[in-house]
Formats: sequence, structure tokens, C-alpha cells
Amino acid sequence: MMKIDVLTLFPRMFEGPLGESIIGKAVDRNLLEINVSNFRDHSDNKHQTVDDYPYGGGAGMLLKVQPIFDNLEKIREQNPETKKRIILLDPAGKPFNQTMAEEFSQEEHLVFICGHYEGYDERIRSLVTDEVSLGDYVLTGGELGAMVMIDATVRLLPDVLGNNTSAETDSHSTGLLEQPQYTRPAVFNDMAVPEVLTNGNHKLIAEWQLKESIRRTYLRRPDMLEKLEMTAEMERFLQEVIEEETAD
Repeated sequence: MMKIDVLTLFPRMFEGPLGESIIGKAVDRNLLEINVSNFRDHSDNKHQTVDDYPYGGGAGMLLKVQPIFDNLEKIREQNPETKKRIILLDPAGKPFNQTMAEEFSQEEHLVFICGHYEGYDERIRSLVTDEVSLGDYVLTGGELGAMVMIDATVRLLPDVLGNNTSAETDSHSTGLLEQPQYTRPAVFNDMAVPEVLTNGNHKLIAEWQLKESIRRTYLRRPDMLEKLEMTAEMERFLQEVIEEETAD
């Protein structure tokens, strides 16, 4: 069972996202344990302040190191047996991607620290193993980023998804975007499902799916193709796609 701890000033933000859908079901099935703590509760002053003005001046307030340090110490005391990967949500961190989600899914205990205000006391960085950003933009705090990372990670855990092959064939997991998909009815408003998908020939279906996955990636995310190790068959399909799209 994976354990996840979240350190935040706004624990109620996590009640819905972490209690519903795939994540909620994983918790109910004892595949996952999630604990959300308010590091304000670990402040060592009577006003429970967690931030202060930066030395040397500057705009905004910085999160203090003491409350976060003490919160982490409590987590270590409660879970002495687990190896912990401690993740600091920070706009200056390494961009989060599918590869990172796959790495996180192999860990036994993840700890997410959600920042707020203008930034962190630099000494907080000495407490963590990873500094991660959701993307090249700034959010009010790290809570939404942590939710996204948790969702992307948890769905990769064994037995969390109903079909374990689903995560393996997702867009970005294969290095390609997912091909177009269809379900009943076969025709809707004169729009028909491609005939190849209804003829029962599994070899032709697999070839069509691969080619259309390459086509969608070529049209929407050509940068992904530059990083992909392609087989001879994939190279052939790519050339066909380029010729077809250029002709159109």
C-alpha cells in the first residue's frame, strides 16, 4: 500500500478531490493511505504564524522553516519504516510529466509540501528530495499542483484502474498521443465509425490504431515524435501520414 502525506495551510481543499473517483476508491480498497496535515498546527509561537518578512527586504512573506520541519519530523515518527520521497511544490522546480508520475508510483511513501505566500525560507529545500513544478506558470499555492500530481501517480498503482492496461496505453505513456476511439452507435448524424474497426480483423485494427496515433501526434504534438524511438513500421506509417496530410 502506498502512503501519501500532504502538508498544507488549506487541508479542506483536498477533501473532495482526494475522496472521490479513482483516488477515493483506491483508499476504500486499502491500496492507498492519504493523510493531510496543516503545518500551521506545528508553529512554535502562540499566534501560530508560519510566515515572516524576508531578511534583506523584498516583497511578500516567506514560509518559515520551523513548522514544516516539525511537521516532517512527526510524519517520520509515525512512519519510521517507510522510505520517503519528499516533494516541494515550487514554480522553480523540475516540470512534472508522465515519466515523473511513473517514478513516483514506484515509491512507498510520498510527502507533498504545498507552499503559499511569496516563497520559502531557503533552508526548507534542505529537507526535501525533489522540487517540482506543475508548469511554467504561477498558482496561488501548491495545493492544486499536488492534487494533479497525486491523481497522475495514483492511477498508475497496481489494481487501481479496473483495467491495468489502460494506464500503459494512455497518451504520453507510450510516447504517442492516443488514437481516435469510438463506441456505439456505429453511425450518428451521418458520422460513421471507421470500417476497419468493425471488421474483426485484429491485425488491421492494430495497424490502424498505431497509424492514427502517429497521425494525431504528428498533427498536435510533433515535438513528441522527436524524442520517440521508432520501429521500421512506425517510420513507414509516419511517412504515409506526412504524405497524406501534405496532399490534403
